[in-house]
Amino acid sequence: MRAEDFLFGRSIYTKQLIWYSSGLTIAIIISFFNYKLFDKLSYVIYGLSIILLICVFIFGKHVAGARRWIGLGFFSLQPSEFAKIGLIIPLAKYYAHNSDSYGLSFGKLAKPLALTLLPFFLIARQPDLGTAMLLFLIAGSMTLFVKVEKKTFTILAVAGSIISPIIWFFLKDYQKLRVLTFLSPERDPLGTGYHIIQSKIAIGSGMITGKGFMGGKQNALLFLPEHHTDFIFSVIAEEWGFMGSIAVLFLFLLFIFWGINIAYSCRDSFGAILCIGVTTMITWQVVVNLGMTMGLMPVVGIPLPFISYGGSSVLTVMIGVGILFSVSMREFMHE
Repeated sequence: MRAEDFLFGRSIYTKQLIWYSSGLTIAIIISFFNYKLFDKLSYVIYGLSIILLICVFIFGKHVAGARRWIGLGFFSLQPSEFAKIGLIIPLAKYYAHNSDSYGLSFGKLAKPLALTLLPFFLIARQPDLGTAMLLFLIAGSMTLFVKVEKKTFTILAVAGSIISPIIWFFLKDYQKLRVLTFLSPERDPLGTGYHIIQSKIAIGSGMITGKGFMGGKQNALLFLPEHHTDFIFSVIAEEWGFMGSIAVLFLFLLFIFWGINIAYSCRDSFGAILCIGVTTMITWQVVVNLGMTMGLMPVVGIPLPFISYGGSSVLTVMIGVGILFSVSMREFMHE
């Protein structure tokens, strides 16, 4: 290993340790507060997340052709990550006060749609279509949890099926290229298809038990791009094999079941919907990240929760964990 690679790895390790320590501290602090405080501050939190997204266009810095980060001295902030929590909280508030046994009608879906579209367009303009689409997946999951009228659901499903192909014509050239690369990465193996091909090689070479810690050639020889962020699961699969990959998936599954169990045990509708929002946020990130590393989905730059390097991602996930802890500690309250 070259000296500069060693120093780079050490720097990442130190920074990530700081982010995890900060995130854990925030999660513990949030757990001590009654989650109902988020109900009262929901639109304030939403407003702050929107302001941060707007600040990206004013003060944000360009990295790899995108303007997604705000430089704050010795670290950078990615507002699109916090926008996930900023959307979940007001949606939980709205649905808690407006849902009923009959399901949501078109009229009642207007406000949630507006709340989702504003951050969606701001994030898509950065551009970061992956995170923007993730907002819709989270909002859609929360909406289905509180129930939608059958007639409304049918119309929306048909409309979505008709509109989906039209979206292709509104995609930028690089976004269309990502979709084409997903369908056939071999069409440009040294260019746009390089990430997916190298990721598949890394995952496949791990076999059953893997090559051992730091023994993966794709990672050590730097064949695998973004090996510490978006494609970190490929590194895990190469070094720990099928058994290690299954262990990671099992831990994620336990977390998802834990979040769902808290939601269904909570007697307060706001708390239950809030937990579903946080749990689906983690779930969809896991699904999309694993899908793109295995070539089952286009590469959209979604980090793997708890594992990928990135301060904003870690803090967002730990804020979500703090919320789950807060609801879990007070799940039998109903005021």
